Amino acid sequence: MAEEQTNPAGPETSGEAIEAVVETPVVSEKQVSPEQFLKDFNWHNYEEGIEQVDDKKLQEFEKLVSENFVDTLNDEVVEGVVVHISDRDAIIDINAKSEGVVSLNEFRYNPNLKVGDKVEVLIDVREDATGQLVLSHRKARVIKAWDRVNAAHDSGEIVNGFVKCRTKGGMIVDVFGIEAFLPGSQIDVKPIRDYDQYVNKTMEFKVVKINHEFKNIVVSHKALIEADLEEQKKEIIGQLEKGQVLEGVVKNITSYGVFIDLGGVDGLIHITDLSWSRINHPNEIVELDQKLNVVILDFDEDKSRIQLGLKQLSKHPWEALGEEVKIGDKVTGKVVVIADYGAFVEVADGVEGLVHVSEMSWSTHLRSAQDFVSVGDEIKAVVLTLDREDRKMSLGIKQLTPDPWTDITGKYPVGSKHVGVVRNFTNFGVFVELEEGIDGLIYISDLSWTKKIKHPSEFCTVGQKLDVVVLELDVEGRKLSLGHKQTTENPWDKYESDFALDTVHQGEILEVVDKGATVQFNEDILAFIPTRHLEKEDGKKLNKGESAEFKIIEFNKEFKRVVASHTAVFKEEEAKIVKAAVKKAEAAADEAKPTLGDANNVLQALKDKMDGK
Repeated sequence: MAEEQTNPAGPETSGEAIEAVVETPVVSEKQVSPEQFLKDFNWHNYEEGIEQVDDKKLQEFEKLVSENFVDTLNDEVVEGVVVHISDRDAIIDINAKSEGVVSLNEFRYNPNLKVGDKVEVLIDVREDATGQLVLSHRKARVIKAWDRVNAAHDSGEIVNGFVKCRTKGGMIVDVFGIEAFLPGSQIDVKPIRDYDQYVNKTMEFKVVKINHEFKNIVVSHKALIEADLEEQKKEIIGQLEKGQVLEGVVKNITSYGVFIDLGGVDGLIHITDLSWSRINHPNEIVELDQKLNVVILDFDEDKSRIQLGLKQLSKHPWEALGEEVKIGDKVTGKVVVIADYGAFVEVADGVEGLVHVSEMSWSTHLRSAQDFVSVGDEIKAVVLTLDREDRKMSLGIKQLTPDPWTDITGKYPVGSKHVGVVRNFTNFGVFVELEEGIDGLIYISDLSWTKKIKHPSEFCTVGQKLDVVVLELDVEGRKLSLGHKQTTENPWDKYESDFALDTVHQGEILEVVDKGATVQFNEDILAFIPTRHLEKEDGKKLNKGESAEFKIIEFNKEFKRVVASHTAVFKEEEAKIVKAAVKKAEAAADEAKPTLGDANNVLQALKDKMDGK
């Protein structure tokens, strides 16, 4: 090998001169680089006895040395040739002072290593304790791998990687012998449900992020797919037209619709555009990854939002509805939706009719549709209206039974007594149901003869049975006026005689108010005593809890008003005494035939007595 390195001078240079020039640095104990050797060599000492080396020959020599002689600096990656393989090591020739040694453990990934293979190595130690050049293939691979990874990141180059295993949030990928992280969101453009299908596979990736401080690498397979899809997306968007039919794949299912992948472009099928029939959730019609044809219904100006339809690819069910269906026909259907105002009944595939809550019962007292039907019920109904052009149909259930108002006058004549059930309250009365479809109203004034009721709930409860009397009947207006108090005699007819004017009754002051007091004579009669009528004979006034006699001075049966007076009781006694005295004086005058002056005296005496003199 020394001979191959000692021919820079050419044929014109003597062999002795060449040997003196080249071999001196090689055999030296102190290792000197070729550049340093040429710089330090004293050419003037060899001018005698040798031919002068010209500049051209010198340049050729420098070039030959630089190409064939390796400067064995630490942490430098060079290429070498395998010259020998033992049981434990591989001998690598890197054109240095001596061959280097690399452990075979570093070539475990390459079991087919053989003599003559070129490998990259790192000069780890120039000379160990035995003077051996120590090389590292593993470190060289790492350095080269990082160089390649950085270059791929800067240039956007696509690299191959081996998916080793799963990890939290993604996968571990071997790229150039370095472990990189593949996030789960960067595997594909669509959500991944089975990560294990990618393990032990070699795939293409793009280096998207490098953290030099922590030596972390992030790669993406999704970026490659998106790049391809972007080209497809531009092509598809440029060709979009309303009414166009395309093939797509179900990408995602939500409660309000289905997202379809049209090949890089996503479109939405709203739940109402999936089927002519009413459905509760899109998964009743489609499933993930399903391929299906869709029609473009609409899109915005930049075509970023595409509205798709599925049901539009099939004939509308109303067009297939037979002409034999007409108003008045009885149909059978299934309750598909219930709302507060009624229920939708599917009478044929995709053909629905509305049963309004008012058409569910003859009762005028409206209730919720849930009180009559439930979703999934098979019911019969009568077609009330039918509009094929607007595709609307209204149905009725109550029409399947006779109208109870047909013979109302015979069953509920005015004055007849019945038993009803309280169904509802209003501020002015109570609705009572006599039978299904026959409701009547009891006004608040017709609930009780004696009680003063502010709201019907004070008198009765919903569901309670009440005795009623038919007071009025309006067949055309389908109105029935009822009364409850009329089922019993009016106690005020009796009270009118019992508490007649000037009758006296014993009672106790119940309550004292601003303008008087109240006295409870019985459970129905609560009399009012004005303040001036509370005065007792001694001039004092009655107080709460005192018992006394009271004289009725007003009784109004219509308004149930009773007014009494305590003062009038003893005032009446005084009036009786005065009246008796007058009669006695008149009798005495007739016997004595008094003169005019006597008569005046008698009258003056009576007047003085009445005035309390």
